[in-house]
Formats: sequence, structure tokens, C-alpha cells
Amino acid sequence: QVQLVESGGGLMQAGGSLRLSCAASGRTLSSYSMAWFRQAPGKEREFVAAINWSGSSTDYGDSVKGRFTISRDNAKNTVYLQMNSLKPEDTAVYYCAASRWTDERVRIYDYWGQGTQVTVSS
Repeated sequence: QVQLVESGGGLMQAGGSLRLSCAASGRTLSSYSMAWFRQAPGKEREFVAAINWSGSSTDYGDSVKGRFTISRDNAKNTVYLQMNSLKPEDTAVYYCAASRWTDERVRIYDYWGQGTQVTVSS
């Protein structure tokens, strides 16, 4: 079992930056690929970014490419999402997730955090 806890969300003006963190416990994070998803009210959960177990490979959703960066520190059992040039359409609950595979599909991920709210004002 893996327990995931997100933090770092909040209210930010458009153009600003936030860094989300996802701390894992229960099992070592280095066994898993990690991803961030987001879900806005009334919308489906959307893929944001993923990183493989070593950090050597990353993948991003089209809407965040060039603005967001996913990274991980396996020694700290933590994954990060650096979000720059934030837009009002980035407003959502952001979730981190763990899987044995690196993938963009929600159903591939076995473990999920409770989410952290990010609100971007115009």
C-alpha cells in the first residue's frame, strides 16, 4: 500500500507560480511511476504530467507543456509539480497518483492522494 498526501495548493493570480508536493508513505516511491491529474468542477479528471521511477522520462498534457514541470526526489519520497505562468483555466483540484507504469490514463493508477485545490484568478 502507498499513501499519498498532496500539499502546496492555494489561490494565485494569473501569471504566478505554485509548487505542489506529493509525499508518499507506506512503500518506497522509487518503485512507482508518478503522475499528476486535475479535475475541475463538472469536468472529467485530466492528465497533467507523469514521471518514471528514476526521473529520466517525463510526459505532459498538451495544456501544460512548457509551463509545468514534474520532478521527484526518491530519497525524500516526494514528487513535485512546478506550475508557472498559471492561467484561470488551471483552476482545479490536483491529485497525485502512483502506478507501476508511466501512462496518461486515469485507470492505470492504483494509488491516489486526496487532492489539493488550486485556484487561479484573472
